[in-house]
Amino acid sequence: SSLFALIKLPRRCAGGPAGLCAALLRTDGFVGGRWLPAAAAFPVHDPASGAELGLVADCGVREARAAVRAAHEAFRGWRGAAAKERSSLLRKWYDLMMQNKDDLAKIITAESGKPLKEAQGEIVYSALFLEWFSEEARRIYGDVIYTPAKEKRALVLKQPLGVAAVITPWNFPSAMITRKVGAALAAGCTVVVKPAEHTPFSALALAELANQAGIPPGVYNVIPCSRKKAKEVGEALCTDPLVSKISFTGSTATGKVLLHHAAGSVKRVSMELGGHAPFIVFDSANVDQAVAGAMASKFRNSGQTCVCSNRFLVQRGIHDSFVKKFAEAMKTNLRVGNGFEERTTQGPLIDEKAVEKVEKHVSDAVSKGATIVTGGKRHQLGKNFFEPTLLSNVTRDMLCSHEETFGPLAPVIKFDTEEEAVAIANAADVGLAGYFYSQDPAQIWRVAEQLEVGMVGVNEGLISSVECPFGGVKQSGLGREGSKYGIDEYLELKYVCFGGL
Repeated sequence: SSLFALIKLPRRCAGGPAGLCAALLRTDGFVGGRWLPAAAAFPVHDPASGAELGLVADCGVREARAAVRAAHEAFRGWRGAAAKERSSLLRKWYDLMMQNKDDLAKIITAESGKPLKEAQGEIVYSALFLEWFSEEARRIYGDVIYTPAKEKRALVLKQPLGVAAVITPWNFPSAMITRKVGAALAAGCTVVVKPAEHTPFSALALAELANQAGIPPGVYNVIPCSRKKAKEVGEALCTDPLVSKISFTGSTATGKVLLHHAAGSVKRVSMELGGHAPFIVFDSANVDQAVAGAMASKFRNSGQTCVCSNRFLVQRGIHDSFVKKFAEAMKTNLRVGNGFEERTTQGPLIDEKAVEKVEKHVSDAVSKGATIVTGGKRHQLGKNFFEPTLLSNVTRDMLCSHEETFGPLAPVIKFDTEEEAVAIANAADVGLAGYFYSQDPAQIWRVAEQLEVGMVGVNEGLISSVECPFGGVKQSGLGREGSKYGIDEYLELKYVCFGGL
């Protein structure tokens, strides 16, 4: 038989609203392997047009508890399944994601606004976490320890924690789920996912494919809910005695609230919280490389990622050249528009509140002496669109210098010495990603080791990869995701002392 006969072609998808795949566009919660409507529903809107995409089940505390119970009941069977079986089911889920990648990408663009090309990139990245953890599932090793006592042997086992509650953001509505769920399922845990209210369709599409892949009922559960119910559902998940683990990606403020709830029953937690990434350009840098890195790091998803460069620190000698070339690159390469339009590189911001924050950061900076090099205001397309903006003469007392903007704003601060740049970069109380450009090997070692962040890009603006550990220091969070380390977040160590030998 030919190779082509072995490749399953994706089935054609009947059109749903906004040209989306109806078979993947689910609107009910998914609990215990069944689609469950809730008493109420909430609308999901396209941030580009404001159009309603559909009404989704508004799950409350009752549904959250039912999902936890379903996950708890499924845990016994799932933890007992052979690692190879868990591995092959995750692999099937990955295969289905790849077969449906175009339809899944359209759902992301419709609900989050990100350009379709970026959404397609996210789906591949998202699926790769399932592939990676399908492979890691078979590599959970323990230890044998020889103690001084001749008649004893010591064993160390790694065992799954139990039910994991997974609370995810809207900016990567698919990948932030698989990065957590892939690790959890590989380890033998079961999960309850509460997706962001802006983007529930991606989480529910993943449930549809998990079901098709044969993931057993109760292993992957999804409870969408509105902003109004998010607080009570979050609290219910973090305080439920049947939940052993909380994994959250989102703002530092919300992370602190969830940590507070989880403390009551001493749950294991992973937190991937806000960042305030510095992007440092030293005099020795290759300016063209630095500008290309700045473009990639700053304007992906219109600046709405937690590892986006938030402040550009540029050394005096290279400053004017960098600002000029950065402005030119922005004007030449960035196209604001609807994410479904082919030329678009910058979609809308997620909502009005996000636009207001960028506006506030720009007006605050200008009032304190910053100069608008390009952009600076809402885009003529209106609604949630904002012009990609470059500011120079930025100082440390401006809001954009000490708050994460989460939008298409690039503020440039001039500095004189390496020590000064590192001090400015490390002054933040968060530390997720940091970037710097230099051609000096000794400086590269010094700065990479001194930056108080969990991830450093050296002469590189895009650093995320499923094989590498993702996470931050200080108030940017706890734990690591992806990589060989990511599965440890869902495992408990058990020491067994075997005596009388």
